[in-house]
Amino acid sequence: MLTAYILWGIWNAINDPLLGALSERTKHRGKWGKRKFYLLISIIPLCIMMVLLFFVPFSTSGKTAEFLYFLITIIVFEFFYTLFDVNVNALFPEMFPTEKKRAATNLYIKITLVVALILASLLPGLIISDFVPESDSAIRGIKSEYFLMAIIAAIITIVISIPFLLRGVKEKEERAEDFEKRPSFIESLKFTFKNKTFVKFVIANTMLWYCYTILPLILPLYAEHVLDIEKGSFLISIALLLAFLVAAASMPLHRKIGFRIGMRNELILSMIVWIGTLFPFFLISGSQFKVLFLFITALQGFPLAGAFYLVDIIHADIIDEDALKFGVKRSASYYGINAFVHRISIILVIVTVIVMFGNIGWDKEYVPITGNQGLVEFGLKAIIWIFPAIALTIGILMMKSYGLHGERLENMRKEIEQHPELKPT
Repeated sequence: MLTAYILWGIWNAINDPLLGALSERTKHRGKWGKRKFYLLISIIPLCIMMVLLFFVPFSTSGKTAEFLYFLITIIVFEFFYTLFDVNVNALFPEMFPTEKKRAATNLYIKITLVVALILASLLPGLIISDFVPESDSAIRGIKSEYFLMAIIAAIITIVISIPFLLRGVKEKEERAEDFEKRPSFIESLKFTFKNKTFVKFVIANTMLWYCYTILPLILPLYAEHVLDIEKGSFLISIALLLAFLVAAASMPLHRKIGFRIGMRNELILSMIVWIGTLFPFFLISGSQFKVLFLFITALQGFPLAGAFYLVDIIHADIIDEDALKFGVKRSASYYGINAFVHRISIILVIVTVIVMFGNIGWDKEYVPITGNQGLVEFGLKAIIWIFPAIALTIGILMMKSYGLHGERLENMRKEIEQHPELKPT
């Protein structure tokens, strides 16, 4: 898995920036638009890949075949997911040009995202009876359940996408002279990575994605081996559900605070709070803390909501400032490179898990070795608090030195107002 994820990461180094640049260098196609064109051609292949992520349509004949199927599936899925994701994200700063509109729109986007996360957390548990079967017969028994989950995931994806693609995408037709202002792929990469404001932002965003990924991954093991909660207990699903509900409920508050103290400052505050809310996980052990576990997990929803909500608004400011330099918004280029960089977080998570589990009293099958309970508990606590705290501290330092806020940000917005060609019709 580590080898496959590293190869996948190398592929992303090409895939994400290339697809972003491809979108930028595509001419407007009338009613098909520019971003919309790629959304339309990617959605059906994306749904097919959703199925293949959950279901292997043939019997693998060995480790090599399993490795190749896994690697090819995640690479092809990533291609179509990025083709969709880069273009849908590029629409955000282009369709909503002011902070007020972005803040209002992003509130709906992120609350919808939380609903999707709730659905994605609960639905597999209702359909798949055993996520990690321990025998060949058990594996054969649940293949139909995984296939059903795959079909449902694909159906949800296409059903939600149809009204969005038909009614939700509004693009400004790009003039020929504006298109000519767009830099080449190599120039775009060079200009984007030279943007120190963007580099600081994307490092902070990568640290956030590290936390998004590692916390739900490790939480079930933490619950089982630190708090003696039964494996597969519905208590873990309830805890995650509470966290998502708190996240949805607190997003309007983050919007209000962000307008008052600035979106950049609110993101820093959210990361500081997140370090604090994760710390109690490091202190508790034993089954007597099950109720407290629910409360602590629910608390994660508040800083999680801040990170979810604020990142896109801050990213859009960076794209606006860049547009003043080039005369066009290079949204897809920035989202493509952002996607490439923050995907590194998954590699960091895999490395963290492999290195830590190899040194905290677990055998090769990820089963605790008898007699090493104290080491196992400390290792799981380190993964759930120490490593995320380090990542969030890096994110805080990056955003502390992030310059596009305060007077500079206000001056940039005033200058944008003097350029009507940068606004959507």
